[in-house]
Amino acid sequence: MGILNVTPDSFHDGGRHVTPEAAVVHARQLVAEGASIIDVGGESSRPGARPVSADEEIRRVVPVIERLRTEFAMPISIDTTKPEVMRAAVAAGATMINDINALRQPGALSAAAELGVPVCLMHMQGEPATMQERPSYEDTAGEVRAFLLGRAEACLTAGIDRRHIILDPGFGFGKLLRHNLALFRALPELVAEGWPVLVGVSRKSMIGQILGDPAADRLAGSLALALLACQRGATILRVHDVGPTVQALAMLDSIEKNRKYNDEQEILRD
Repeated sequence: MGILNVTPDSFHDGGRHVTPEAAVVHARQLVAEGASIIDVGGESSRPGARPVSADEEIRRVVPVIERLRTEFAMPISIDTTKPEVMRAAVAAGATMINDINALRQPGALSAAAELGVPVCLMHMQGEPATMQERPSYEDTAGEVRAFLLGRAEACLTAGIDRRHIILDPGFGFGKLLRHNLALFRALPELVAEGWPVLVGVSRKSMIGQILGDPAADRLAGSLALALLACQRGATILRVHDVGPTVQALAMLDSIEKNRKYNDEQEILRD
């Protein structure tokens, strides 16, 4: 899943793709590099971010989605918490909802059920403006898993097709480094619940806390976490750097499934 932020204030690429023209150019690059899904977001969810109105969010994302739909047949996801934006985005051509609030905003669950598109439900403790001030857990992995399973059940009750539900543990959303590491270790347990799992750790602060790098220099850490997430069963990787991630995954696939080489002798010859 390639990230396409049409925001002025996202933590890594804010302001780079705020016009429909710039957004489409970047989307073409993401697709050329191997993205299977484009995730369009019109409101920053970085720690400390302030909310924008539904009208402003629609103004940012709808022209981009309309342009993308004329060029690409691939899935287009709308990254939003607002039911008004969900409806406008799907009407413009979006085919998936990616909600960091897990459809908890009033009207969001019913909107998603009516729209009939796949939904990604993410765990977040608190809200973006304050979520990193005092996050606290007794059992990080257990609490996140219980929350996500509860939201999945709410979706089923609302009439959303089981095959349309994806879970996201929400790395960095109301979580300190120790919480993020605990979630990573427990990814196989969440995957074992039987739902597709999306992992989004691209260039996030947990990498900076470990390696000491600013967001612009976190590619190596992002690739390492992408490979680990894949090995632990993640179905979708939400990333800024599609090309390098696709290449890293191709190497992992060749090693684990032996698709590139027929036998050990051929490897040695090369």
